[in-house]
Amino acid sequence: MKTRRLGKTGYEVSEIGLGCWQLGGDFGPVGDEEAAAILDAANAAGITFWDTADVYGSGLSESRIGSHSKGPAVKIATKLGRSGTLFPNKYTREGVRESLLGSARRLGVETLDLAQLHCVPTEVLRDGAIFGWMDELKAEGLVRHWGASVETIEEGMICLDQPGCATLQIIFNIFRQDAAAKLLPKAAEKDVGIIVRLPLASGLLSGKYDKNTNFDPSDHRTYNRDGQAFSVGETFSGIRFERGVELVAELRGLAPEGVPLSQFALRWILDHPQVSTVIAGVSKPEQIADNVAATERKNLFPALMTQLGEWYAEKVKPEIRGAV
Repeated sequence: MKTRRLGKTGYEVSEIGLGCWQLGGDFGPVGDEEAAAILDAANAAGITFWDTADVYGSGLSESRIGSHSKGPAVKIATKLGRSGTLFPNKYTREGVRESLLGSARRLGVETLDLAQLHCVPTEVLRDGAIFGWMDELKAEGLVRHWGASVETIEEGMICLDQPGCATLQIIFNIFRQDAAAKLLPKAAEKDVGIIVRLPLASGLLSGKYDKNTNFDPSDHRTYNRDGQAFSVGETFSGIRFERGVELVAELRGLAPEGVPLSQFALRWILDHPQVSTVIAGVSKPEQIADNVAATERKNLFPALMTQLGEWYAEKVKPEIRGAV
């Protein structure tokens, strides 16, 4: 497994990370045995960056990770700020501290490798007090590094202006390319590691779905399809599912022959040097090998990257709902 430096954390992490949202059951039920098998497969594949959050399964994802054996190089990133004790307008220093202590208990550690503000409201970021609290909790020894997971370019830019911010987690994929213009260069300038989530646009870019595909009622691709539960951009990158299926059919014609669409989509992300790691979630352990294989694919030709950018601007971006 190839590694990249995660910004000013100094961590060397695998290019493909493991997104652990699925371990909380938010993509449909995942049993204990299946969850353990996924983590075993991640270890075996050399995936050394695992990303979770306190709200994934109300702590279930963190607890499963905490009780599972991990390789010595594995770094665990968690997130805070979306639980009802804080969100949307109850953020206090003590509340943030208690949230982090809960994550540490579930993960079985005294100090968190990386704690990320989890899509907290824009006005909270603009206020800025929460950044000072994170600096203080780092000095206290509760976290080694802190970062932020954001929903929009504006939010990302606010976080990049904070000297203590070590990482930035963003939605970035062939269906959501806007960060490439200004945000990624600024992150490189600030030595902030970029963590990419939703690399396959909630599975759309795997190419496995058609318009008749149904998802489990507990899957956010059912209950948040139109932003009923949280930001619409977190599900299918904000694109209507049926339209997304049509766009994927167009995308197949641009992909190199013989390259699975999912690996093509992951390779596109990895071809941006500012990206530190791509957290690809899986619901089955065998999916990990397919994700890891993308790291061995050749870089896409510059002309194809340009073509994909033009296609996005013309065909995809007008279909995105919600702030970008």
